[in-house]
Amino acid sequence: MSVQLNKLETDNDSCRAYLVLENRSPAAFESLRLDMVIFDGDGVIARRLAVDAAPLPAGKTSVRVFPIAGLACADIGRLLLNDVIACQDASGERRDCLEQMATDSIAGVPFIK
Repeated sequence: MSVQLNKLETDNDSCRAYLVLENRSPAAFESLRLDMVIFDGDGVIARRLAVDAAPLPAGKTSVRVFPIAGLACADIGRLLLNDVIACQDASGERRDCLEQMATDSIAGVPFIK
């Protein structure tokens, strides 16, 4: 599975982030909750968010949008996919989701794991 930070968009005094998730697996994910950490330009943690990225159909690319309240896009230095809080497909809870994910960014700030 790949997770790309595709775009950061200003929304008043906040920022909106667009993630493109490509599920190349034959399994549909019923639950996928990501632990995201946002760092400012100085490398200091600015926010920590739980992002719900499910459902993700098998073999499908999906877009998820999430707000980063109270933080301007220009103040974001990088994003970290810190952990996967929940990951479940039809067979049940999975423990290998973080290891299976590749991160990428075309939004002008690094997105790492």
